[in-house]
Amino acid sequence: MQNSEALALTAVLLAAAGELTQRINDGVVARGFEGRPAYGFAFTRLSAGGATVTELAGHLGVTKQAASQLVDELVRKGYVERQAHPGDARARLVVLTERGWACTRAAEEAAADAVRPWVELLGESEVRALRDQLARIAPYGPIRPAW
Repeated sequence: MQNSEALALTAVLLAAAGELTQRINDGVVARGFEGRPAYGFAFTRLSAGGATVTELAGHLGVTKQAASQLVDELVRKGYVERQAHPGDARARLVVLTERGWACTRAAEEAAADAVRPWVELLGESEVRALRDQLARIAPYGPIRPAW
């Protein structure tokens, strides 16, 4: 692949990711939840059984202090709560509240809305094939914002 082709590929992938992030966030807000894309990136990690602030910081690619500030904000908005960590008495586990799970469901609906035009343009089987190919390239994430 030529350098210019590689650059064009990265540009369209980044544009698609940016558009999806914005459309999902707009859809979440339209469904009555306040927030910003960073919330969704945090919820992606927290939905897998919770996380410590340190684990969340690693997932988001930020400092522990930045992750702690984000968690404080999410607690104030009622999306998460801190609980005793079941395996470490010194640590606190950050978990989604019912409001956080409702916001996550709203994001799933918004994601379906965001991808619908792709299905209309390419067809369902092509979109599934695209998903499968991209999953081979980046199977584990992490899904994190481009700060």
